[in-house]
Amino acid sequence: MRIILAPMEGLVDAPIRETLTRVGGIDRCVTEFVRVTQGVQPPRIFYKFAPELYNQSLTQAGVPVAVQLLGSNPEQMGRNGRKAVELGATQVDINFGCPAKTVNKHKGGCVLMREPELMHEITAAVRQAVPAEVPVTTKMRLGYDDRSMGVACGQALEAAGSAEIVIHARSKVDGYKPPAYWEEVSRVREAVSAPVIANGEIWTVADYWRCREVSGCDDVMIGRGLIARPDLARRIKASQQGTEVDDMTWPEAVALVREYAEVLQGWLEDRFVTGRIKQWLNFLRLGFPEAERLWPTARKIRDVAPILACLEQPLVT
Repeated sequence: MRIILAPMEGLVDAPIRETLTRVGGIDRCVTEFVRVTQGVQPPRIFYKFAPELYNQSLTQAGVPVAVQLLGSNPEQMGRNGRKAVELGATQVDINFGCPAKTVNKHKGGCVLMREPELMHEITAAVRQAVPAEVPVTTKMRLGYDDRSMGVACGQALEAAGSAEIVIHARSKVDGYKPPAYWEEVSRVREAVSAPVIANGEIWTVADYWRCREVSGCDDVMIGRGLIARPDLARRIKASQQGTEVDDMTWPEAVALVREYAEVLQGWLEDRFVTGRIKQWLNFLRLGFPEAERLWPTARKIRDVAPILACLEQPLVT
C-alpha cells in the first residue's frame, strides 16, 4: 500500500522532495523529467534534476527517487536510460503522461498515447538498455483525445517490460479538471498483469480510500494533494493502521516553507526563490485557511525575507 510523490514539472524539485519526505508517509519519489532529444544528456543535467544520485538515489530521509525521462526516440531514450543508471539511478521512469502543449508539440508526453506501438518501442528500448535488476516503469494517462486508449497503451507498456504502470485517471483533454475517472483505471488494471498505480484527485484520506476501492489499486501516486497538505501521506499511513495522527498546523507548514526556501537560496537567485514560495503557497491555500487569508498580501511581495515574515505573522481569528 505504497504512496508515491508525483513528479510535477517546475514544482516537485529536489528541495521539496527533501522537505516532504521528512514529514513522512511517502514511499517513493519521481524526478521532474529529463528531456531527451538527440544524444545523451551530460551528467550535470541528470544531477540537476536528480541530485539524489549523489546519495544512492535516496532523499536524506532515505526515500528512493526514480529518474524520469521524456522523449520519443527509442534509441536515444535507451542511451539516456543507460546513462542514468551509470550515474546511480536505481529506477528509470518514462513519461507518457505530460499534457503540456509545448511538450506534446514536440512529440513528448501524453501525445504518444496516440501511438501505443511507439510507446512499446520506447519502453522496450529503455528496458533493453539498462541492467535487468533496475526496474523500468512508466506513467501515462487514460488517453490523449479521449479516455479510450488506456487499455491498449497499458498492454503495450506491459508487453515492453514496464515493471509498473502509473495511470493519471484523466485524458490529456480532461487536463486536471475533476473528476478523476478511477473506474477507467480499474479497466486497465484488469487488462494487464503488471502492477497499476492510480493517480489523480486524491486530496484527503477519504479520497485515498475511495480511489483504492474504485480503481482496485493497492498503490497510489499523489501530486497536488501532497503539496496542499504536506502531512497527507503521513495521515494516510496512520489510517492504514487504523489510527490517527494530529493534523499539521499552519505554523508547522510555514516552518516547512522556510526550510524549503533556505535550501532554494543555495540554488537560485532570490527572485526565483520567491516565485517558488508563492507557487507552493498557492497550493497551500487548498489545505490551510490561513494560507488563503494571507495570499492577497503575500502574492504582491517580491523578496524572500518579507514573504516569509508575512507567512509567520500572527493571524487574528
